[in-house]
Amino acid sequence: MALRAGSFCCVALFVSLIAHAATGDDRLVSRERLHLFSISKSENRNQVLFDVRLDAHCRPVGDAPVFAYWLMLERSADTVEPLLPIERRAYGIGRQEVLERDETGGAVRIALRALPGREIVVRSRREGTSCSREASTLISNTPARLFNVHARLAWPFGVDSLLITGWAASDGHLVRETLRP
Repeated sequence: MALRAGSFCCVALFVSLIAHAATGDDRLVSRERLHLFSISKSENRNQVLFDVRLDAHCRPVGDAPVFAYWLMLERSADTVEPLLPIERRAYGIGRQEVLERDETGGAVRIALRALPGREIVVRSRREGTSCSREASTLISNTPARLFNVHARLAWPFGVDSLLITGWAASDGHLVRETLRP
């Protein structure tokens, strides 16, 4: 019976998404559009989301414009909390540097504490009346737009593996890379 109930929930969600798409209702927007990328983990559904502070001209604001925060999906779809200092060691930004700011946007280079050797470049630019932004890195030696880093946690402590996922810059195909400590 649990399988049927779970299947019913998935079907109901799928039908709901199709209904929203068919009516043009944009209140249900993909979370991917609302942040740069995320870190998920095998322990629970909560995610760390990353975004960038931009001014009215789509330029990065301040010396450390990229920031991280929790999306507490175990509570609700819109509950957010800051990262605690102890959590920043595992899920936070290790370093960041503003590379450029001009009249049309800017760029910031960051490295996550969990992946200090892998640079991520966050670019922002004006597109019409809004700002677009994206995070790019190499995934399996392929330039890609970063979507998610999934941490498969080891019991009782530690990380078993990291799965990095994004879309290839060349043609948008899905690219993945698994890293093991």
